[in-house]
Amino acid sequence: MSTPSAGLAGIIAGETAISSVGKEGMGLNYRGYSINALAEHATFEEVAYLLTRGKLPTQQEFTAYQKKLLSLRSLPDSLKTLLELMSASSNPMDILRTGCSFLGTVEPETHEHTQLDVCDRLIALFPAMLCYWYRFHKDGVRIETQLSNESLASYFLEMLHGNTPEALLRQVINVSLVLYAEHEFNASTFAARVTTSTGSDFYSAICSAIGTLRGPLHGGANEAAMELIERFKTPEEAEEGVLEMLAHKELVMGFGHRVYRTSDPRSDVIKNWAKLLADSVGDTNLFSIAERIDQVMQREKHLFPNLDFYSALAYHFCNVPTLMFTPLFVFSRTAGWAAHIIEQRELGKLIRPVAEYTGPSSRPYVPLEKRS
Repeated sequence: MSTPSAGLAGIIAGETAISSVGKEGMGLNYRGYSINALAEHATFEEVAYLLTRGKLPTQQEFTAYQKKLLSLRSLPDSLKTLLELMSASSNPMDILRTGCSFLGTVEPETHEHTQLDVCDRLIALFPAMLCYWYRFHKDGVRIETQLSNESLASYFLEMLHGNTPEALLRQVINVSLVLYAEHEFNASTFAARVTTSTGSDFYSAICSAIGTLRGPLHGGANEAAMELIERFKTPEEAEEGVLEMLAHKELVMGFGHRVYRTSDPRSDVIKNWAKLLADSVGDTNLFSIAERIDQVMQREKHLFPNLDFYSALAYHFCNVPTLMFTPLFVFSRTAGWAAHIIEQRELGKLIRPVAEYTGPSSRPYVPLEKRS
């Protein structure tokens, strides 16, 4: 039997043809395509097609796919009612998890409504779910979700803010969606695969993934990173504060990675976009605070920023509320989750690892009345 590993660190739990994370000198790639090339040249919709269909689309395929996604943006009336009933103080991740589960009851997966149909519907509808709930409770309006924006990035920003987003903001959100779309056997993806392996339905697997992503040690790290950055007023105060956190052995979110050892290949990409946004909005302090935290962590702990750290800053400059940072992760990672659900179904094997028992040795049963 293999040696136990806390958190399954370093354990190969299966095979996948969907992405490679830092193996064999390839860096991060989606189905063989470098993340850097995809982030620079591709739209999120191209990447979603690549992950769920196994190849980059031709122009004809891409046009048809865009048209399909655009047609799937209308919220069912029953789901609108549910979103209006959910509390304004709800965690947005709970909104998406509950909305996904409910959608599975009104649009269940069938032979006619296939796994790809469910996947496309969720990719198209998650931004609508979140923004409809948010704007109803924040502004008292029932927004129209059947908009004609071609990109998910533009679509989300227009529903969130109620106006046509600037080109730079659209670009940044698109890049972030590409970067977050897939990452091998991360916690939420593995949760989706475990659920899928039991023969359960597509919606249940996605709900498992969302529930897993909700945790601060996974998707919630970007929100914690923003809260950290905003805690300080100057770079000097940030350095002092982070050093104090380290002295007290507090966890500094947004740094290090369970798989990468020297750097996160996605971090520099989003950092550059965050800097462009900072310059665009005239920020003279927040980006410098983030960089100082980054410098302190690398100097003191030899820890590098992961994707979450500068993504938080980029989302902030796009005027996305902090509690929506992880839901944006959901919008993107749904494509990756779907690819893994499909792959796990093709494998057709139940995931059931074993555990090494560390409890008491064999003990005799003592009747209740004789226990002291």
